[in-house]
Amino acid sequence: MDDKDEMANLSVVPDQEPAPSEWRAWLETYGPKLLLFARQQTRSQEDAEDVFQDAFVKLTQKIRKGEFTGGQAAWQPYLYTAIRRLAIDLSRRTDRRKKREDVVTTDAEELTGKVFDPWFGSDSSDDETRGQLEAKIKELPEKFSEVIVMKIWGDRTFAEIGETLDISQNTAASRYRYGLEALKKSLTGARLRGDLSI
Repeated sequence: MDDKDEMANLSVVPDQEPAPSEWRAWLETYGPKLLLFARQQTRSQEDAEDVFQDAFVKLTQKIRKGEFTGGQAAWQPYLYTAIRRLAIDLSRRTDRRKKREDVVTTDAEELTGKVFDPWFGSDSSDDETRGQLEAKIKELPEKFSEVIVMKIWGDRTFAEIGETLDISQNTAASRYRYGLEALKKSLTGARLRGDLSI
């Protein structure tokens, strides 16, 4: 057997898992360079650290399973490649998530004409009043309160409310009117008793 055949046989022998001290020494030498490379490939220090860690975990798993060959000399090239691929995947996932979030935000703004705020979320309303009004709406029968919330805070038309609740447009409008009347009576009674601060 010549030297070439002997080298070929050696290259297919899986690496033995290094001792913790060997990992530590190797990381102290090459870790900062790899982390700098990861930082150049990603958008933040946190992403760089995550990508570097994920790549290193992949390497250790391959070594433990006996699937990695080439010894310590091959660790660095492997990690550069893994970091680059993981950074590309992370970037794509981040971009897709951002696009989805942008679509949802844009849809919400188009439906309401503004960015979504909580109930009674204005500068002029204090927390106590807001809490009292929300409580009164929750006391209404659900068939009224859901229509009021969808109409006022959801900015939905009666046709859209009817479709959502599987009722007619006229029924949705009636429930809205009856709900507002019931809410008005409840608020008037609470105000007369001194329970409401508005």
